[in-house]
This record gives sequence, structure tokens and C-alpha cells, in this order.
Amino acid sequence: METWNLLIRTIAIYFIVFLILRMMGKREIGKLSVLDLVISVMVAEIAVLVIEDTDRSMWDGIVPMLVLLAIQVGTALLSLNNRKIRLLFDGTPSVIVDKGKINRDVMRKQRYNLDDLLLQLRENKITSIADVEFAILETSGKLSVIPKVQDEDSDSGESGENNSLGLSGNNERVKEESASSKLIPPGFRYEILPIPLIMDGKVQDENLSKIEKTRFWLKNAIQEQGAHDFKEVFLCTIDHRGKLFVDIHRKKRG
Repeated sequence: METWNLLIRTIAIYFIVFLILRMMGKREIGKLSVLDLVISVMVAEIAVLVIEDTDRSMWDGIVPMLVLLAIQVGTALLSLNNRKIRLLFDGTPSVIVDKGKINRDVMRKQRYNLDDLLLQLRENKITSIADVEFAILETSGKLSVIPKVQDEDSDSGESGENNSLGLSGNNERVKEESASSKLIPPGFRYEILPIPLIMDGKVQDENLSKIEKTRFWLKNAIQEQGAHDFKEVFLCTIDHRGKLFVDIHRKKRG
């Protein structure tokens, strides 16, 4: 008898939770804000308590879940036409990369580290931060990346020059490819690009050895970018073309 009671309670709670989540709207499934996440976790916990404790009335679980549903639906309706309420519950997006420059203060405030940034850039098929115009951390935790738009005029101009020069353009391209191949060993695994060489002022010696370079080479490279010491560099990466991206700490003037 107790087994049948547990089975009936499980099926009943399943359909109740299913209906509650559906009534919360598709936004609940597509994007979890902080409020959505809290309510989802609380509904799940209440459902488990009601199923496990067969001596407890099912209404002890149904009523709290309906209250949570009313809170979620009520706040959603209020936020439809009130941006202040929307910002209060959902927060605002944060600009992590602005015109190719990393905003470290925003990263610190959001507790968002460099590994998170590089991971989500790779997910957006971006190999270098230098190619990013804006990277915006949405309220859902997703990173929206807007790549830099290349100047079509310069591209057309370059193509015209290459056509007039004949094979000279191809020769220059071969030289660029050979230069980048000197920086990146042929057997290097490209799926982990861009390769971090300096993170938070600390040299990533393991990655440096993978591209068969030394600290002496790296120091000369960052000095060409205006940094005098490794500690001045917040992030330094190299992409598959052998192009370096260097973000330097800027001292605030008092």
C-alpha cells in the first residue's frame, strides 16, 4: 500500500511541477535569471520533500509551489513595462571587452576570470581578443561577442595592389605564412588557441615551451608593445597567425 502511495505521489508531483514550469513561460527554459534559478531550485526541493515524506499532506508542497509560481509570474508581468524592476531582478549586461580592450574592473566585479573569457571566446570561434570589438556578459551568463569589422576599402585597395603587382601578393602571403609557422610549431594543437602566454602578470611557461619560445623572446615581444615587465601585462596571447595580443595594466594617476 505504501509503495502505491509513493508511486501516485511521484506521478502527481511530476505533473504539478511540469505544469508550474510551463506556466512560468518559455523564458524559464530558454534563459535562467537569478530569480528564475532560485524559484526552480526551490520548486525542485519542495517536490522532493513531498515525495519522500509520505506522511506529509501533498497540499504542504502544492501550496508553496503555487506561491512561488505567483511570485515568478507577478514579477514577470511587472517587469514587462517597468525597466527598473527588470534591472532589479535581472541585472544589467557587463561589457568585458570594449574596442579590443579588456575591462578588468568589470571582470573583477563580476568575479569573471581570464579562463572564463578565453573559453567563451573559443565557443564563439574567436581566436584572438584583438579581433573583438565588444564582448558583453549577458545577465544569463552568456558572452555575446561582436567581432571587429574589417575595412572593405582597405581590403579592396590591397587586392587592387596585389593584382597590379601580379605574383608579388602571393609571395608576401607565403612570407607571412612562413613567419607564423616559425612562431607556432607545425605539430601544435590549434583547438586550444589563442594560447595564453601571460595571465595576470604571470608567465605561462608551459605554453611558452609548447611554442618553443623563451622568456627572453617574450620580454622582447611585450617591450615592442609598450610593456617593460611581465607584471605590467594583464593578458598576452598568440593566435594561429603568430599575432600577439597584449593588454597592459594602466596605472591610475592620483
